[in-house]
Amino acid sequence: MPAPRWVAKLNKAALNKATRRIAPWAPGWAVVVHRGRKSGRVFRTPLWAFRRGDAYVIALTYGSESDWVRNVIAAGGCELESRGRRCRLANPRVYRDSEAADMPAPIRFMLTNVIKAPEFLRLDIVEEIAGIR
Repeated sequence: MPAPRWVAKLNKAALNKATRRIAPWAPGWAVVVHRGRKSGRVFRTPLWAFRRGDAYVIALTYGSESDWVRNVIAAGGCELESRGRRCRLANPRVYRDSEAADMPAPIRFMLTNVIKAPEFLRLDIVEEIAGIR
């Protein structure tokens, strides 16, 4: 069971504002840049993301029904800012892994024992853009 929706709303209102500033630079963190399906507005969502070969794997701590996940799937991709770099991602695929095998040990522990969030989003790297301004 992913984290409750009320936690997501609290994070969106408060914590995401602070996290959004450090996530593009901090190890294990990233910012997904995506466009709203209805509004067309650009959003920046901080989250846990890890590069795995020619793809990124993102932990879906609030599940696959989150707005940002639905936006990325509808658009067929997004941009991601991680470790001071920006890249374009495509071919989004949601999958379940109760062992969180693609995650580093501390994140795996959180996802399997504390949050109990077994869903992930895998996106292929299409283009490495440039550094973040």
